[in-house]
Amino acid sequence: MARIPVHTVASAPKESKEIAGNLEKRMGKLLNIHAAMAHSPVVIAAYHSMAKAIAENGSFDARTKEAIALAVGNQNGCDYCQAAHTLSGRKAGFTDDQILAIRAGEIDFDAKLQTITEVARAAAANTGDVSDALWEAALEAGWTATELAEAFAHIAANLFTNYFNHYARTDLDLPAAAPLND
Repeated sequence: MARIPVHTVASAPKESKEIAGNLEKRMGKLLNIHAAMAHSPVVIAAYHSMAKAIAENGSFDARTKEAIALAVGNQNGCDYCQAAHTLSGRKAGFTDDQILAIRAGEIDFDAKLQTITEVARAAAANTGDVSDALWEAALEAGWTATELAEAFAHIAANLFTNYFNHYARTDLDLPAAAPLND
């Protein structure tokens, strides 16, 4: 059960209304994660600011962004983010099998994407620490130091949403992500 009240755009605090309304337009509905974030203007503003900075300054294509989100969401056991990014991963062009492979850390269809998701998963699992060997493997796979630095912004944004969902116990209002085969 959710710990934080879920709002509509109309019921959100006035300082949250504009961002909540923009998110509702962009997503087609106000998702529970955003509806709960709207309860605290600072939370929704922080989320919006991170997303805006990434959108305006980031260089990653949709597939790379979604792969990082799926890897981090899986690493953190965030059911909400895995569900949301399964949907947006499909929109980015991934098949359901590829999405499952990304979540499981078993990408066999794109070696470069495999390394960036390994970096993201390691950073999420180890409070930001990534081994030198993994860092070098990512560089050897074709990622630049600038792109690896940018990956941190994506990792941090996904940690923010993953942790918020755990903290708030956000109720799932999207189709659940398929379970991984063990």
